Amino acid sequence: MATLLRIMILISILASFSTVAAGTSFSDSESAFSTLSPSPASSPMTLLQENTLPMSLFGPILADLGFADFAAAAPSLSTSTVWRGPITVFAATDSSVLTCPSCSVPLLLQEHTVPGLFPIHYLSTLAFGTKIETLAPGRCLTITSTNNSSRIFVGGVEVTHPDLFNNGLVVVHGLQGYVSHLSPFSCSIERMTSLTFLPPPPQAEAFVMRLMLRDAMLRLRISGYTVLAIALKVKYAELMDFSSFTVFALDDPSVFSSGQSFVTDFRFHVVPNRLLLAEELEHLPAGTILPTMHNGHNLMVTTNGGIQHTPMRINYVQMARLDLLYNLKIAVHGITAPFPNVNLTAALEVIQLGHPGSQHASISSQKNQQSSSMNSRMQWSMENDHHHGL
Repeated sequence: MATLLRIMILISILASFSTVAAGTSFSDSESAFSTLSPSPASSPMTLLQENTLPMSLFGPILADLGFADFAAAAPSLSTSTVWRGPITVFAATDSSVLTCPSCSVPLLLQEHTVPGLFPIHYLSTLAFGTKIETLAPGRCLTITSTNNSSRIFVGGVEVTHPDLFNNGLVVVHGLQGYVSHLSPFSCSIERMTSLTFLPPPPQAEAFVMRLMLRDAMLRLRISGYTVLAIALKVKYAELMDFSSFTVFALDDPSVFSSGQSFVTDFRFHVVPNRLLLAEELEHLPAGTILPTMHNGHNLMVTTNGGIQHTPMRINYVQMARLDLLYNLKIAVHGITAPFPNVNLTAALEVIQLGHPGSQHASISSQKNQQSSSMNSRMQWSMENDHHHGL
């Protein structure tokens, strides 16, 4: 009986070996091919499971790094995307997300997350303007950098805390702010912002401006700037005549609370035929005049923002968020209040007297010292004559 049992065990062991051998007996060519295309026994679900990302761990990782808003939105990825492989997150701070009350945080998380591992050393090797599709279908982030790749930007927002986390499945980079909701054109049309894109021929200028206006209006509507999007639509015909333009804007809550004059004086907040991005805008010297769409009414840079990180001001109004939105033709910057009309001659004199050889000296102290003489000459005006609305 014992002999019979041993024989049965031996037969079962031999049968097992023969089954394994039959399943793994590939020719040399088949074996080589399997390194490029997995065999049916290990593809594609098996490979996906081997490198799968437990979404239950994703939220705690972000929470431990201090990104509470993104951590709270992390469970939404389980139902919004089929991707379960390694991911890279360009994480926005909670304080920056709070500046956009109309933004959808789950959508922001999708748009700030890309499939695959992109540590900072790899990002620095990418060509300027490289597009990476996000977990939000049809939405791409644009990677740019300075000439020596010492500073990396994602959608125009700087990566200030690279490689905060990297465990081989998740890479997390910290951003200086957040990337506004991405446009449906972000994977295609916005390639024209890349340095590798050739300038369009003259006959295509109108076509490009139409695309850029549509792009801007779509992105503004989903980013809390619906009033501005409507203003662009109302002034569409006039704006089409410009080669480019820059807008200084209030968000919707500010307009509805105390910024009605922004609607009335919209033309006073548009600089035609100039695409002023943050890098150039912050370094305009105090006293620089910026013509607006409202003929005869100009803006003045009253504080240079490029000196010792002084907050930049135009017509004494502080900038709230530079490079809020931009594309090939349009730049939008956030402001804290509507621009008042200022006596530019008197303002320039105050700047010159208050900035002897140093443009970052305090304007307020100069005004306090000469309040009796200067206050009568500043002539701040909030009148709306000849402004006839939008």
